[in-house]
Amino acid sequence: MGEFKVHRVRFFNYVPSGIRCVAYNNQSNRLAVSRTDGTVEVYNLSANYFQEKVGCEDGSVKLFQITPDKIQFERNFDRQKSRILSLSWHPSGTHIAAGSIDYISVFDVKSGSAIHKMIVDRQHMGVSKRKCIVWGVAFLSDGTVISVDSAGKVQFWDSATGTLVKSHLIANADVQSIAVAEQEDSFVVGTAEGTVFHFQLVPVTSNSSEKQWVRTKPFQHHTHDVRTVAHSPTALISGGTDTHLVIRPLMEKVEVKNYDAALRKITFPHRRLISCSKKRQLLLFQFAHHLELWRLGSTVATGKNGDTLPLSKNADHLLHLKTKGPENIICSCISPCGSWIAYSTVSRFFLYRLNYEHDNISLKRVSKMPPFLRCALQILFSEDSTKLFVASNQGALHIVQLSGGSFKHLHAFQPQSGTVEAMCLLAVSSDGNWLAASGTSAGVHVYNVKQLKLHCTVPAYNFPVTAMAIAPNTNNLVIAHSDQQVFEYSIPDKQYTDWSRTVQKQGFHHLWLQRDTPITHISFHPKRPMHILLHDAYMFCIIDKSLPLPNDKTLLYNPFPPTNESDVVRRRTAHAFKISKIYKPLLFMDLLDERTLVAVERPLDDIIAQLPPPIKKKKFGT
Repeated sequence: MGEFKVHRVRFFNYVPSGIRCVAYNNQSNRLAVSRTDGTVEVYNLSANYFQEKVGCEDGSVKLFQITPDKIQFERNFDRQKSRILSLSWHPSGTHIAAGSIDYISVFDVKSGSAIHKMIVDRQHMGVSKRKCIVWGVAFLSDGTVISVDSAGKVQFWDSATGTLVKSHLIANADVQSIAVAEQEDSFVVGTAEGTVFHFQLVPVTSNSSEKQWVRTKPFQHHTHDVRTVAHSPTALISGGTDTHLVIRPLMEKVEVKNYDAALRKITFPHRRLISCSKKRQLLLFQFAHHLELWRLGSTVATGKNGDTLPLSKNADHLLHLKTKGPENIICSCISPCGSWIAYSTVSRFFLYRLNYEHDNISLKRVSKMPPFLRCALQILFSEDSTKLFVASNQGALHIVQLSGGSFKHLHAFQPQSGTVEAMCLLAVSSDGNWLAASGTSAGVHVYNVKQLKLHCTVPAYNFPVTAMAIAPNTNNLVIAHSDQQVFEYSIPDKQYTDWSRTVQKQGFHHLWLQRDTPITHISFHPKRPMHILLHDAYMFCIIDKSLPLPNDKTLLYNPFPPTNESDVVRRRTAHAFKISKIYKPLLFMDLLDERTLVAVERPLDDIIAQLPPPIKKKKFGT
């Protein structure tokens, strides 16, 4: 792998926002996740769970009509005395169940009137509570309404008569969420104690046609409140205050040795929150509502491999840039020279010029941004910092010329005919001649920046791109996909390289393909053209294209034999993949120069320490 001096950065004080709600769509096999900071994430469950893209409080239920052009308010239902906290449609679309404080209402959709008001029991462990909050409801095809509430109960109601059929006390704290399988033969609930319970509809006896709901499996994969759950055909999905999105496979529903058979915890976004100015040794950290600019520390000490060297100069926090208004930051970037910072929210684009004088830094905003730069999904500067590439949310790619403290719009590449998908990943060649852009499903387009035209389109692939970069000198485009496949495509020749064809013929090691976190960054060594550097959240890898690929009988994570072996034996058994798992969770890693790496880690213990304390569960005998 070679020796590198590594800046090990742990001062990125990033804490993922808690998960407020999730929704699963069976037709597209996608999961929408809403977090407490207002962001919404969309996960493609068919693409190795890759993250594809960055209610009423007045006591009423509102009905909206959705058309291809707009969402139009239709009418209010009968107003209730207390807040509406949960809703569920009957599958036929004729009725809606709404959970409130102390009761559940059943509405007729056509008239908007409440036809039943079902009072929930405030009793909890024999003690009457001041109020009972109905946190979740589910309306089944047979008219059954299932409710979960703050008294720790799961209850079954007959919506035709408005009566309670059965009640299960399952927790000493709130039951906060519920989701039902599409076949209505199982459902899942989440509690404030961090437990997820699975209920299944089973025959009363082995020969009986009558069925009953039975609690079958409890799972404890969360430390805090489980605020939301979802039920896919093959998994139970949960999320909450501890920020983890947990996918628990239903083993009887999935094939073994399949992507869906592994328990997954998704904590960090599948996109970069950090950019780097190599020239000035700067890191730009992206948070929901502000940016931080840091200068890396330095050392004059030396040592042997594995030593931790003392800093002669500590890292400096140079800048705290707060956003205007309540909108979240979608993307951000610092130029390689360190003189420009750009970021975008959902409705505004900002560009700043930075000036450095000794230890002082000044910031000047570039005013009068054109309206077509209102919202960007991805921002990237050219290697020489003279151009800015902006992928708008409307699908266009803009090229902006930077000069002094001003800018000039040079060109806009419009979406390909028949597509409206926005590009969410960009890569530019070191010479500035080529720009690659990728969406979630439209493949990768390569543009000639000098001639301002489309050069080629990489053959379409079934899984979305998670990272890509263009190698210096060769202008080969290296692309990583969510299924852990890596391709190398020659931009000048408009075809896959020989190395890439060899890889696809032999195949990757099975342990490489079984990794469950996507590659989020790719880079190259300036003096070693055969090396590809890439990382995900739990490993850093250098692929040496001059060495043979490992086969499934080879140790993937330990390619070298003991040091007492001869050099001939070592060379004969070495393979192309050099993997380090020292740094994790790894949010960013890149070369600063030929011998220096920067690694930004975010230990999970540091995140947990900043969360509110969990509910303490009483243990038996205490």
